[in-house]
Formats: sequence, C-alpha cells, structure tokens
Amino acid sequence: MSLPQVPSFRLDMQPALVTGASSGIGEGCAVALAAMGASVTLVARGQDKLDALAASMQEAGYNVRAAAIDINDINAVRSLCGEQAKSAEGPFRAVVNSAGIARHTPSLETQPADFDTVMALNVRAAYFLMQAVAKELINAGLSGSLINIGSQMGSVGGVDRAVYCATKHATEGFIKAMAIEWGKHQIRINSICPTFVRTPLTEVTFAQPERVAWIKSKIHLGRIGEVSDIMGAVQYLASDASALVTGTSMLIDGGWTAE
Repeated sequence: MSLPQVPSFRLDMQPALVTGASSGIGEGCAVALAAMGASVTLVARGQDKLDALAASMQEAGYNVRAAAIDINDINAVRSLCGEQAKSAEGPFRAVVNSAGIARHTPSLETQPADFDTVMALNVRAAYFLMQAVAKELINAGLSGSLINIGSQMGSVGGVDRAVYCATKHATEGFIKAMAIEWGKHQIRINSICPTFVRTPLTEVTFAQPERVAWIKSKIHLGRIGEVSDIMGAVQYLASDASALVTGTSMLIDGGWTAE
C-alpha cells in the first residue's frame, strides 16, 4: 500500500527576506525561517540591532546577513531585491514583512500626520515590497511565498485603533487581489494575523492591568500571545507544506475573532 508523502517544511538554502527583523515578531520569523535552512536577509532601520541579531544567529549556526533599510524607501527596497536576484542564490523565494507601526488615538482625535505615517508603512511600503519581490520572481520564472504580518484587527475593529484597523483591513484586500493575479506564476501571498503578542513594543500595553484584563477576556484560550506562537505558522506558509494556500489569512488570536 502506498502512503501519502508528507510535504517538507524545509527551506534549505532558499533566500528569504524578513523586514522589521530586529526585534519581536520579526526576529522570531527570521529565526523560524533560518531554522528550516533558509538563507535569511534581515532588514530593519537600525544597523546596530540588526548586526547584534545577525551575530547571535550566526553563532547558532544560521545563514544570515543584515541590511539596514527603511522599507518606506521604495527605491532602496527595489535595489535590494534586484541585487539579490543577480546573486548566485537568485531572487528571494520567501518574504515576511513584519515592519509596522501603530499610533492609537480616539478616531475623533486622529491627526493627519499620524494617519499618513501609519498608512505609509503599513500599507504603501508593504504593497511595494510585495511588488518588488514578485517582479523578480516572475522575471526569473520561479515560485515563491510572500507573507505579511497582519493583525486580528484586520478582521475586527478596536477602540482607539481606527487608523491601525484601516491599514490591516487594507492589506488583506491587496493580498487577495495579488493572489489572484500572481497565482499563474506560482507565487503565493498570505497574511498571518496575530492577537496581542508580548514584545518590546507592547510592553506599554501590558503594563496596564485594566488593558491586560480586557485583552485576556477576549482571548478565549486565556493567555497573551508569545512570539513563539507565530513561528510555526511562518514555517508552514513559507514552505511547500502550504503549496495550495494563497490569498488568505491565518488568524492566531486565541479565539478572539470567533465571536
């Protein structure tokens, strides 16, 4: 009797790009891909943090390099993707965009400058990053997996989060459209949508007992998310284990959106 073949989660020597990689979820995604054998390029704005992470990962035996880039700079992103495509490894076969920003205020108090800043990084930069990676893959005739770190707030609303929610809903929209357009090229694009995850950036939120109580009341598994909760999902979506998955979101929210 012939048994089904289990698909591989391995990414041996596949070039991968992780933005927002210097801490938190981005750092976890970089380690997750490297652990599966990928050759990972770490991107964030701060060179010192990137270099420290790269050194630690190299000591652990991972194949990584660091590139200090602000992904708001579309030309810099295109240049990085173009240079990678010309290298011996070829274009990035997987990308995880974990760069993002939030400026929470009541919607009646939102300032245009804050609106523009959050939209620029969470939507505009994410859109053109995915475009840059996809163009190089199509030019090379290669398949790939593109992943955007979204949020459960791309499916629901939240108090004081109108702008943030708008950006996360917007990325879900362009992901679906890109999946339709790029499917014929065997390029998959999806999102991972976590609930509140404990990272350096969320320390302020978790320092407020009343906010923590509200969060736990909405997460039906009864605990805050950890970076490790995201890592397996990244490995799955980046690998051939998810070969038929595109244009969708993976909610890692402890049941928040089940209501």
